Amino acid sequence: MHATIRQNPSSPVAVVAGHICLDIIPPFDPRQPRSGMPAPGQLVNVGPAALSTGGAVSNTGLALHRLGIRTRLMGKIGDDLFGRAILDVLRRRDPALAAGMIVSDSPSSYTVVISPPGVDRSFLHCPGANDTFGAADVAPDQVADATVFHFGYPPIMARMHAGDGAELVELFRRVQGTGVITSLDMAHVDVDAPAGRVDWAGLLQRTLPYVDFFLPSLDEVFFMLDRARYQAACAAMDERGLVAQGGSALLSEIAARLLEMGAAGVGLKLGAQGIYLPTTADAARLARLGLPATWRERELLAPTFQVQVVGTTGAGDCAIAGFLAALLRGDGPEDGLTAAVGAGACNVEAADAISGVPTWDDLQARIAAGWPRLPLRIALDGWTQQIAGLWA
Repeated sequence: MHATIRQNPSSPVAVVAGHICLDIIPPFDPRQPRSGMPAPGQLVNVGPAALSTGGAVSNTGLALHRLGIRTRLMGKIGDDLFGRAILDVLRRRDPALAAGMIVSDSPSSYTVVISPPGVDRSFLHCPGANDTFGAADVAPDQVADATVFHFGYPPIMARMHAGDGAELVELFRRVQGTGVITSLDMAHVDVDAPAGRVDWAGLLQRTLPYVDFFLPSLDEVFFMLDRARYQAACAAMDERGLVAQGGSALLSEIAARLLEMGAAGVGLKLGAQGIYLPTTADAARLARLGLPATWRERELLAPTFQVQVVGTTGAGDCAIAGFLAALLRGDGPEDGLTAAVGAGACNVEAADAISGVPTWDDLQARIAAGWPRLPLRIALDGWTQQIAGLWA
């Protein structure tokens, strides 16, 4: 895999597809706290809006780009003002980033982020062209020259979860057939939306045979596999959080089920507790991916690094970027998880989703300098701590 990158220095290495939107963020005067949304007929003065791109395509894709990976983005936008703004944001970083974007007749997706001082954020979201994204929007020849294909957020892309995910299954079947390493991330399911009526366990059963690395958060996938049990666990949850309450037994149980469904590796994002990664025992599967024996039948947990948190937007997406960047460089699972929690930690040191992510060399230098990790609040029965700070 590393040799392939060296032999093909001009071709894209990572393709990131899925959800993308334009975030419109009006700043509120901190001297005038508000109780929430403006009352009917009320005029609220705000400052000049900040515009940024959001969603998995932007967050994971741009983070990979900052980490030095040649990246092609494949989001779907409209031929409208917001679509042109999205393209402009991407082109200002690198004109090549916008080359794979899909311009459609549907309106571009946007989100108005309403964040008055002292009040939890609220959002006005238009899914736009994301709802029309389907398997046919990714032609095999558009990914065949890449090493990794990553897709993000099907729960908030209507066509990708309609019909119990037929389009998602077809997309991953086609892409994996090109020989590319496939990766999938999820998003929280809105129980009041059509996505809340999807048989997510069945969808995963059909999709994961074509997914090499499945990289959701624990909350997302626990809900998908067993909604009633997840809701009961949340109702009984104390201040330690879901993962601390369930311990390593919960992680192993969920991961074992996902591996049985067909994934080669499962990275469960645990928020401030880090990332948990079990991998398959199937040596032939790993060999087809170009991964050495060091990836076989591993069970690792990487605690996150200590930082001053400014904002958490895009932290999980950036963690995925760190993991995939290490994978593309030919690193083993320990280095992959360390890069993941490192990129995620750097992300939360900035208010937006991308600007905190450093270059790959700067990230590695910070880790090598002895960057301390947060203590774990998870009971790891039968685990041992490694010198590098991971648990196995």
